[in-house]
Amino acid sequence: MREKPTLRFWQIWNMSFGFLGIQFGWGLQMANMSAIYSYLGARPSQIALLWLAAPVTGVIIQPLIGQASDRTWTRLGRRRPYILVGAILASLALIFMPNSPTFWVAAGLLWVLDGTINASMQPFRAMVADNLPEKQNSQGFAIQSLFIGLGGTIASALPWMMTNWFGITQDKAGQGHIPSSVTLSFYIGSVAFIGAVLWTVFSTKEIPPDEKELAAIRSRKFDWTLGLGEIVRLIGHLPKRMWELGLVQFFTWIGMFCLWVYFSPAIAGNVFHAREGTLEMEASGAWAGFCFAMYNAVCFLFSFVLLRVTKATGPKLIHTLCLAIGAIGLLSIPMITGKYGLLISMTCIGIAWSSILSMPYAMLTPALPPDKFGVMMGIFNLFIVIPQVIASSLLGYVIELFFASKPMNAMIIGGVCFAIASLTTLVFVKYRQSSNGEAVIKSVTY
Repeated sequence: MREKPTLRFWQIWNMSFGFLGIQFGWGLQMANMSAIYSYLGARPSQIALLWLAAPVTGVIIQPLIGQASDRTWTRLGRRRPYILVGAILASLALIFMPNSPTFWVAAGLLWVLDGTINASMQPFRAMVADNLPEKQNSQGFAIQSLFIGLGGTIASALPWMMTNWFGITQDKAGQGHIPSSVTLSFYIGSVAFIGAVLWTVFSTKEIPPDEKELAAIRSRKFDWTLGLGEIVRLIGHLPKRMWELGLVQFFTWIGMFCLWVYFSPAIAGNVFHAREGTLEMEASGAWAGFCFAMYNAVCFLFSFVLLRVTKATGPKLIHTLCLAIGAIGLLSIPMITGKYGLLISMTCIGIAWSSILSMPYAMLTPALPPDKFGVMMGIFNLFIVIPQVIASSLLGYVIELFFASKPMNAMIIGGVCFAIASLTTLVFVKYRQSSNGEAVIKSVTY
C-alpha cells in the first residue's frame, strides 16, 4: 500500500468545502420538516413516523453507494462522480419540498431528498479517508465538522433571517400553507448545496490508483443485484472497533433524533404557548430554527478547539466529555421557560454535535482496510440509521402512551441516551492513537 502524502491545510479545506452545501440540505430539513408537517396538517403522533425516510434511505443508499464507488475510477475520480450526481438531484428536491400540497407529498419528497443527500455525502466521508494519512485523520474530520457546523448554522436560521433581517412579511401559518420565509429558504439552500459541492469537485484531486490497483478496480465490477448480498457477508467480518463505536452511535443518534423531531413542537407548547394556525406558531418554528442555528454555530466554533485539543487528548477522551456536555444540554431544555434560555442548552448540544460529526470517524478510520473505505463507511452508517429507524417507528407511540403526548418529554429521553453514549465511549471503546488496520486488511475480503 502506497504511503499517502501529507496534505496542506487548504487542500483539506477545499476537499471538505462541499460539506457546507450538504449541510444546507440536512440543516433545512432538520430545522423545518416537523414544522412543515404541522403546517400541512400532520398530528404530533404522526410526525416521528413521517421522519422515517431519513434513516431508511441511509440504510439502503450509503452502503451501496460506498461499495459502488470503491469499484469505480473515472476521469473525475472515484468518489466525485457520485458526490456530483447526488448533489444535483438533492438540489432539485429542495426546490420542490416547500411546494408540497399535503404532508404525504412532503414525506415522499423527504425520501427523495434524503436518498440523494446520502448518495452525495457518503463518498465525501470516504474521500477524506482515501486522501489523508492517519496522522491527519482527526484534522480532516474536524474540518468537515467545521463546515457542517457553518452550513447548519446558516441553513437552520434562514427562515428567521428572512423575516427578521430581510423583511419577508410573516404570513399566517395554517393547514395547507407553508410560510414564504421557509419556501425562500429552501430555494436558497438549493443553490448553496450545488455551489459548494461544485467547488470541491473541481478543486480537489483524488489519489489515482497505480496500474495494479486500477486492474483490481476494473476486475471487481459492481453488480447492483449482488451488492446487498456482498454487504451482508462483509458485515460478518467487521473490525471490533466498528462494533464498539456502533454501540456509542446507537444511543447518540436516538438522542439527536429526539431533538430534531420534537424540539419544535416542544417549545411551541412550553415556551411560546402557540396554537395551530397562529402567528405564534410560525414564530415558534422560526425560533426553533434559530436554536438549531445556534448549536450548529457552536459546532463550527468548537471545531477549531477540536483541531488542537485532540492532538493532546486523543479523540476518545474528548468524545466522552462532549457527549456528557450534550446530555446536560438536552436535559436542561424542559426546565427553561424563556426562549433565550434555550440558547444555553443549544451551546451544550453544539459542543457534542461537533464531536459527533468527527471523532467517531477519526477513531474508526485507522481500523479499516483502505480498499474498502467506501463500503465500510456506508456500513458504519447503519449504526446511525438503525436507531433512527427504531425511533421513527416507536417514539411517537411511546410519547403518546407513556408521556401524555407531550413532546417535551422527548428531550429527557434524548438526554438520557446521550449520557449512556458518553459512558459507553469511556468504558467500551478500545482505541489507541498508534493503532492501524493491518489485521483487518488481511481478514476482510469480498
